[in-house]
Formats: sequence, C-alpha cells, structure tokens
Amino acid sequence: MIYKILFVITFSTTSIAFTQTEVPINERKALIALYESTRGDHWTDSWNLNDPISTWKGVTIKNKHVVEINLFRNNLRGVLPKDLSRLKHLTHLNLAFNTIAGQLPKEITKLKRLRVLKLEINRIRGGIPITVGNLSKLEEMSLYNNFLGGHIPPSLGRLKNLRILNLSGNNFIGMIPNSIGQLTKLEVLGLFENGLEGSIPKEIGNLVNLQKLVLANNRLSGSLPMELENLASLRILSIKNNRFESYEGIQNLVKQSHMVFDDTKGMLDKGFNHLEQDKRTRMADTKFEDDNNE
Repeated sequence: MIYKILFVITFSTTSIAFTQTEVPINERKALIALYESTRGDHWTDSWNLNDPISTWKGVTIKNKHVVEINLFRNNLRGVLPKDLSRLKHLTHLNLAFNTIAGQLPKEITKLKRLRVLKLEINRIRGGIPITVGNLSKLEEMSLYNNFLGGHIPPSLGRLKNLRILNLSGNNFIGMIPNSIGQLTKLEVLGLFENGLEGSIPKEIGNLVNLQKLVLANNRLSGSLPMELENLASLRILSIKNNRFESYEGIQNLVKQSHMVFDDTKGMLDKGFNHLEQDKRTRMADTKFEDDNNE
C-alpha cells in the first residue's frame, strides 16, 4: 500500500513538473499575461490554464519554446501586455480581427526573431514605437484598420527583410519617410486612407520588387516622381483622392498591360485623355484587406 502511494505521488509530481517545464517559466508568464490582459475567459476559444500549454489554442511550441501565437478572430479585448517581450523565440504573432485597444507596447520591438506581426482590424491607438527598426527579421507588418497615428517612424527603413507593410486605415500624418526606399524586398506597401502629406519620396523607385502600391485617400501633393517608372514589378497602383499636380512621372508605367490603376478620372482632369482609350489600363480596387489569417 505504501509503495502504491509513493508511486502515485511520484507520478503526480512528475506530471506537474512536465507541465511547468513544457516551456520556460518566463514564457508561460507571458502567455498568462496575454490571457489576463485580453479577457481570456471571454475568448471564443479560451485556454484552460490547468492543461499543458501545447493544448492551448493558437500556441505553437518548438524545442520547448513558444514560436507562434495565432488568435485570429478570437474575441480578444483589452490591451497588449508588456510581458510579450518575454517570448524571445516568437516568430509569428497574429492577433488580427479582434477588439484589442490601448497602445502598441514598445517592448514588442524586443522580439528579435519575429517575422510576422499581424494586428489588423483592432482598436489600437498611439504610434508605432520608434524602436521598430530593431525587428530586423520582420517580413510582414500588417496594422491596417486601427487608430494608430503620429508620424511613420523612419526606423522602418531598417527592416530590410520586410515584404509586406500595410498601415492603411489609420491616422498617420506627415510625410512618407524617405527610408522606406531602403526596403528593397518590399512587395506590398499599403498606406491607404491616412492623413499623409507632401510628395511621394523618389526613393520609392528603389523598390524594384514592389507589386502593390496603395496610397489613395491621403493629402499627398506635388508631382509624381519619375522614379516610379523603375517599378517594373508593379501590378496595382492606387493614388486617387490626393492632391497631385502632375502625373507625368507615370505615363509609361500605367500603359503597361499588367497595370491596375485607379486614378484614370484624375488623369483625365489633368489632360491625360489618351489613357481613357487604353483598354489595358484597368481601375484598381482600393479596398486593401488581408486575404488570409495565417
């Protein structure tokens, strides 16, 4: 009988120890902080904190570390905790399509292994931390349809691996930073519907891999830079509802058979009537949304 009791105690202790060491304690605390700060008990698919972390929805563990969190459309409410910075091995963070409020904590820029950051369709306010350039491995940053504002930090230009940058549907002001021209791997740039002013920086012509450039519904002005014609990979150009004075910089670009361009009326007003007869120039849909939740 004594041996049976000892066996049960040993087995129970071992099980508890396994659960607690499934990931480092700091990472477990970060997950619990996220649960508590976003009302985890009201999530659509909640976590049972007494179960192993490997059973928690949207959490991916690799080599005993949390590497992915995907809680897309899961009724998260509240704010993002600073403790997320404890997840040093995190590569993917997808909390899109929730009702997260508050500010984007600057501590999130300590996640040096982060490759995907998706927080679109939330209620996040404030600005992008000026230390965002520390996320050197980032390949996708999708923050559209929030209440973010202030200036777009020039340090974004340090994200040399970035392929997708979508800041549409926010309250950003000021000029588009020249440093965006350093993102030579960029394929999608969405700045639709903000309060951006000034001219398009000529450095955008350096983005030779760019396929979508969505700048509609801002206060951009001046002439379109001739350097835009360097964008040989461009498929969608959306610039309507701005204050441009000249479109001469893109006459050859919009004649390309693959181009989808959304400011034909604006160009007609400026005297570029020949583009109306060019059936290869189609109108672009400026609705700039995500196609997936991965």
